[in-house]
Amino acid sequence: MTPNSEPLSPISARQARYIMLGGFLGAGKTTAVAALAQHLTAKGLRVGLITNDQGSELVDTAMLRARGFATEEIPGGCFCCRFNSLVDAARCLDAASKPDVFIAEPVGSCTDLVATVTYPLRRIYGGEFVIAPLSVLVDPIRAERVLGLAEGKMFSDKVLYIYRKQLEEANLIIVTKSELLPAERLQALRARLAAEFPHAEILAVSVRESRDLAGWFARLETSEQNHRAAMEVDYELYAEGEALLGWLNATVQLAHREGFDSDALLTHLARAIQQHLAGAEVAHLKMTLSPDGGLGDIAVINLVRSDFVPELSLRLEAPVPAGQLIINCRAEADPDLIRAAVRAAVAALPPAFPGLTAQLDHLESFRPGKPTPTHPDAAPA
Repeated sequence: MTPNSEPLSPISARQARYIMLGGFLGAGKTTAVAALAQHLTAKGLRVGLITNDQGSELVDTAMLRARGFATEEIPGGCFCCRFNSLVDAARCLDAASKPDVFIAEPVGSCTDLVATVTYPLRRIYGGEFVIAPLSVLVDPIRAERVLGLAEGKMFSDKVLYIYRKQLEEANLIIVTKSELLPAERLQALRARLAAEFPHAEILAVSVRESRDLAGWFARLETSEQNHRAAMEVDYELYAEGEALLGWLNATVQLAHREGFDSDALLTHLARAIQQHLAGAEVAHLKMTLSPDGGLGDIAVINLVRSDFVPELSLRLEAPVPAGQLIINCRAEADPDLIRAAVRAAVAALPPAFPGLTAQLDHLESFRPGKPTPTHPDAAPA
């Protein structure tokens, strides 16, 4: 038993387990959600997933549904401000498949989840849900920079306020990409996290390499969130930090008579957007390509820092005659700048891939509004 958990029997037929995986943009939440869902499914448990975003047309939802998981999406605001929609999403999943476990992935710029989501869930719906410890995931390269262990491009102080508040409320801080750091740097990062956030247990895993996941997953399956007063949050500062982030969601219809190489196209497009946004700090650029008439296979690419390289996490083997591209970009930049960058990069695709047509069907860019929780609840039920 850890200092932040209480013993609990395994999932029962009476109550569904509610697991929330938080963390800042680009921390690897969706990949971790998929790995946890696969692990639980392999044990014979029914799993329902809930994704969340300030806008619509989510890459995360497309990716999880493509892997065969029952997934509900809550657009237009974070869980704290869409609490009733969160419960409704759980009801929809329950009606369809009666999950034993719900896994929720909140917006990457959201914090104060304990007071505004898990404590109200326990108080209002305590007979229906068992609340697992809150996991907050971190990208180790980003975390080293935030904690002063390494140099590199950074967000402004008001955005970092949100980042640090996420860590402050965590029961479990999960370094999700431990393969990126040598042992001594990983040890130093864990030590710094433990010193600055003593309420949390620090775990290092590699979701990509399926390494060291068993201990983390076991805690999520068999422990309950501990009872302690929620942290204090300056909602004016929180809102100012969110307002510095620009958000863009877009969909593009692609077609080519002879078929195009999806790896080459996604890499080209990601690099073009990255170049257009030079000078801005990218929190997360992610794109999925879903072939028309396909069997659920998709291609996925991610860029999680401005000075990093775009990475393909899922690939399509055969040339793609036609398909839908979903683009989600979050950066500390004016939304109009992000909008112009994406428009220019998409417009440049046909010249770069002769014979290709690229029709921009949907494009929204904005700054998040001030968070207004539905059920602020500073004390545990």
